[in-house]
Amino acid sequence: MTEHLDVLIVGAGLSGIGAARHLQSEFPKRSYAILEARDAIGGTWDLFRYPGVRSDSDMHTLGYRSRPWTSAKSIADGLAILEYVRDTATEAGVDKHIRFGHKVIRAEWSTGDARWTVHAEHDGEPVRLTASLLYLCSGYYHYDGGYQPEFAGIERFGGQVVHPQKWPADLDYTGKKVVVIGSGATAVTLVPAMTDRAAHVTMLQRSPSYIMALPSEDAIANRLRRLIGARGAYFLTRWKNVLVSTLLYQLSRRRPEMIKGMIRKVTAKQLPPDYDLDTHFAPRYQPWDQRLCLVPDGDLFRVIREGRASIATDRIAEFTESGLRLESGDTLDADVVVTATGLRLLAFGGIELTVDGHEIKLPETLAYKGMMLSGVPNFAFTIGYTNASWTLKADLVSEYVVRLLKHMDAERLDQFVPVNDDPAITEQPLLDFQAGYVQRSIHEFPKAGSRRPWQLGMSYAHDVVGLRYGRVDDGTMRFSRAGAR
Repeated sequence: MTEHLDVLIVGAGLSGIGAARHLQSEFPKRSYAILEARDAIGGTWDLFRYPGVRSDSDMHTLGYRSRPWTSAKSIADGLAILEYVRDTATEAGVDKHIRFGHKVIRAEWSTGDARWTVHAEHDGEPVRLTASLLYLCSGYYHYDGGYQPEFAGIERFGGQVVHPQKWPADLDYTGKKVVVIGSGATAVTLVPAMTDRAAHVTMLQRSPSYIMALPSEDAIANRLRRLIGARGAYFLTRWKNVLVSTLLYQLSRRRPEMIKGMIRKVTAKQLPPDYDLDTHFAPRYQPWDQRLCLVPDGDLFRVIREGRASIATDRIAEFTESGLRLESGDTLDADVVVTATGLRLLAFGGIELTVDGHEIKLPETLAYKGMMLSGVPNFAFTIGYTNASWTLKADLVSEYVVRLLKHMDAERLDQFVPVNDDPAITEQPLLDFQAGYVQRSIHEFPKAGSRRPWQLGMSYAHDVVGLRYGRVDDGTMRFSRAGAR
């Protein structure tokens, strides 16, 4: 017999563990399982193993709402975050519900049965489960490998080429010349981290990104923790950081020249006198068109001041046997080249969805409140904020799913499905974000609508009101009982 579960969660990373914790707390008698394609808890924080891997969000907002972050460091390294996620799972007993090595391939919804039939693979063998609710917490990028452009002559390079998503455990760069290609969050993390052993590290960028220094420790949070305890300090610090980041984002969108000037002034103070800011630290786009890069304690600027790292702003003409030749004619010698050139997006882990035998083509669907799909029953997913911590949205999605299930229990309902019957709604990209990794693949994702509830909002404060307290039965969400037509 096929095993049936009330809720099937896909993904045992930050989102999946949080979702399971919410469901288990509110519905202790409901059956659930987490299917995880890999062999460990942690998702992103278990996958990435490159030097210095860390969050570019503070842990008072990246942490779970109900489990305070108590470490002195607010900008945490990857290992600390991984331990936090795993400890959360163990503490709640969620880890006992995880089935590792289960890669979900396909999910089929039957309206007559009011359930999903989920097909997965485990050790090369097919696995089939059914579930009343399918909840995808698989993130939105490809776990099998990152994005790497075609580089002329790369096959004749005599050194080693490494992508951060596939970092070799035995890579020894001691005393070697390293070139890191890229200017995003991964690159600005790798460059200072690799200077501990490398002879020199060069960050090669086609164009600059906005980079801001932030203290690794939040002095206010640490003082509050001593005065009022961990839980109260966490609550106040979380909202303090939400409000500060929201203000910075709104000013970036409304008064970009002011924010550009502020960032430039702060950057100039941390670099050597007469440093060429216009070449290396003056992006062509406006602040928050792409994600703002944060460097804890200004570590990137420090290693540049000390001469252990440098920045080259140019385009690659070709790889040579000993490094790279740039379009300007300059050359960079390298023993190791790190291609921090971005991610590849993958919607819902590549899972095929069908509803009553009809294939769901994601670009033909609209995202309801940024967490469900038009015409797809009993289905939820998590996509976090691009301008704030991922977990802020993940927690709200879990809370909303709980509210939805409680409503269905009270009304003795079996099915829910968002329906767009407003001809005035126009389609828009799901993510209004100019980063290259988004622009390369966003056409493969569901669409957003021109107004609520068909938008993926990027305001935590607005979402708190709408998702935590707004109506569940809002006229767009349709409910029914099994077998009802």
